[in-house]
Amino acid sequence: MTEQGQFPATRLRRARMQPWLRELVAETRLHPSDLIWPVFVQEGENTETPVASMPGVSRLTLDILAQKTKEAYALGIRAMAIFPIVDDTLKSPLGDEAMHPKNLACRAIAAIKNAAPEMGVIADVALDPYTTHGQDGIVEDGIVVNDRTLEILCKQAVVLAEAGADMVAPSDMMDGRIGAIRAALEHKKLHDTVILSYAAKYASSFYGPFRDAVGSAKNLGSADKKNYQMDPANSDEAMREIALDIAEGADMVMVKPGIAYLDIIARAKARFDVPMFAYQVSGEYAMIKAAAQNGWVDGDAVMMESLLAFKRAGARGILTYAAVEVAKKI
Repeated sequence: MTEQGQFPATRLRRARMQPWLRELVAETRLHPSDLIWPVFVQEGENTETPVASMPGVSRLTLDILAQKTKEAYALGIRAMAIFPIVDDTLKSPLGDEAMHPKNLACRAIAAIKNAAPEMGVIADVALDPYTTHGQDGIVEDGIVVNDRTLEILCKQAVVLAEAGADMVAPSDMMDGRIGAIRAALEHKKLHDTVILSYAAKYASSFYGPFRDAVGSAKNLGSADKKNYQMDPANSDEAMREIALDIAEGADMVMVKPGIAYLDIIARAKARFDVPMFAYQVSGEYAMIKAAAQNGWVDGDAVMMESLLAFKRAGARGILTYAAVEVAKKI
């Protein structure tokens, strides 16, 4: 590295004095195509149901989803992630509705593709929206069991891929699920389906508003997911999780949550040669929005700064509920 000069010959403020020059020398840039828009979909027609704990976010019926997909694509957003709100009457201990080829998630994929054929669709692979207990897998004797859960996750991933999802995103944190899902996709000749693994998904307290939005909070009750999601105290373990998922066939990997785990993103980016994604999760989003509503922070500026932090740490793509509003401002 070239050694820096000394003051006063070197004045680093020179490159900060004019807006055009700050823009010219910026090391990190944010583009609408960096953003992935997570959407909550619900049954019905012509309805948007606001999520109280996530200001600016609503559950969308499929006709509204189609309209908003076109708007997002016109703004430069090129990928959306689907999260269904499953009616309680369709939930079961095994999450059977997840394997139904005409379930809400599959119909949402079709709605997006019909509205904007070039929009990338990412489909979540996990059972928590579909189970009566709110866990991401099958529960036996109070424990989420691993291998039986894999069988259902594989069927769910195939159903979503056959419905038109470009990318399936296992968020369940079961051991071995990437290899099992890759084998299931290959068996069905779904060779081009991308796997985005939630490889380092922590048992975080930042997920509360999301669980409210999809309706799993009431099913989960006082239970937690600490016996399969990662301990927030651990960093080395995240590297092992990511390495295993890549070895099993993950094309891309995710760190979740985002802003509280920038060290994990940066460490993984330095070690692994696969695209790294980050998720600005519901609690992170909600805190910024709530502080902005109270006049405590400049919400737009803080949102942009937090997303730039993800890019600076090494994330290629960022899931954020603010994707549309940020794209309008970029």
